[in-house]
Order: sequence, then structure tokens, then C-alpha cells
Amino acid sequence: MSSETKQIAKQRINVLFELAEANYKTNPQIARRYIEIARKIAMSARLGLPTIYTRKICKKCHSFLFPGETSRVRTKSRREPHIVITCLNCGNQKRIPLKPKLKLKNEQEKIKNE
Repeated sequence: MSSETKQIAKQRINVLFELAEANYKTNPQIARRYIEIARKIAMSARLGLPTIYTRKICKKCHSFLFPGETSRVRTKSRREPHIVITCLNCGNQKRIPLKPKLKLKNEQEKIKNE
């Protein structure tokens, strides 16, 4: 695909997610449909959804995760601190680490400098 079509696809995905967030409280069915369309556009254009948007979609049932209504957000401090997002429709959980992992190159550079 050309870069122009990918740019158009990115713009449409952004618009659909904004519409889904705006219309979720009034009509959740429409918001879910907007998300389905955005996912189909991303797949057809061979684009990955940005992490901002993937965190708002349940990986199992593909529903819109709206904190407090369709999802529960908790922080955990076991092992390493992380956030747990639980979908209230299907019970699927997402874990998001709070501390970013160091890249291997950064660690190798530190060893060389010492």
C-alpha cells in the first residue's frame, strides 16, 4: 500500500476512536461498531493500532474498555509494579508494566563505559 492510503487509514482510525469515546455513554452499540470498523481499516491497510488505542480494546471480546463501566483498572505491586485492566464483559485481563525495561543496547553501553 502507498503511504497516502496509510495516512488516510490512520486519520480515519483516529476519527473513529474519537467518535467511539464521545458516543459511548449515549449508545454503546454504536461505539462498539466504530471500533470494529477501525480494526478492519487497520487490518486492510496493514497497520498496527497505536498502543493508546489497543489499551482501550479488549483482546478477547473486542469491546471498548471504558474505565468504570466496561473495565476495572487496578494497580498491583507484586513482582514488578503494573496496572491490571479487567474487561467486565468477558473477564480478560491486561497487564501494563509501570517501569519501562532498559534496552539491551543501553546496558551494553553502560558496561563499555565502566
